[in-house]
Formats: sequence, structure tokens, C-alpha cells
Amino acid sequence: MTSRLAALGLITAALLTSVGAAPASASTPTTLTTRQVCAQSLYVRATAAGVIIGTLYYGDNFAVDHYSPSRQWVYGHAYGNVHQDGWVQNGWFC
Repeated sequence: MTSRLAALGLITAALLTSVGAAPASASTPTTLTTRQVCAQSLYVRATAAGVIIGTLYYGDNFAVDHYSPSRQWVYGHAYGNVHQDGWVQNGWFC
């Protein structure tokens, strides 16, 4: 019985870790919002202000997942020719 309780505790801890036990903050939208890029070009980065992994162009779409605490950076999925998740500078959407 003790080993079953220990296993249940490990499973519970793993589930809480995988789904994020921390409460959602105001910087996390409740649904994904797809925004259109209005800049001539917009770099997609691996981390906020980090290494450039691609470039979005005017009219490309970006699915917003969440914002940085300062709201200067936006994390999500870059479409266009990038097709991967990353960070973009906020303020360049239509």
C-alpha cells in the first residue's frame, strides 16, 4: 500500500509540473490570438531579445501564446516562411 501511495504522489507531482501548477498571469491570453504583421520585416528570436531564428514580413501571421512580463516581447508561433515558435518584439501587429 505504501508503494502505491508513493507512486500516486509521484504521478500527481509530474502532472502538476507538466500542466503548470502556477496560476495564469495577466500576460497569458485565455485563447490564442493570431495577429498580422504590419512591419516591413520582423525578426523571430529564440528568446526575448535573443538570437534571430527567422524573419516575418508584412502580412505574415503570428499566433500569440503569451507576453513577457514587460509586454515588450510576444511568444508564439510564427507562420510565413519561419514556421516555428519564438519571440517577436511587441508593437508591430496590425
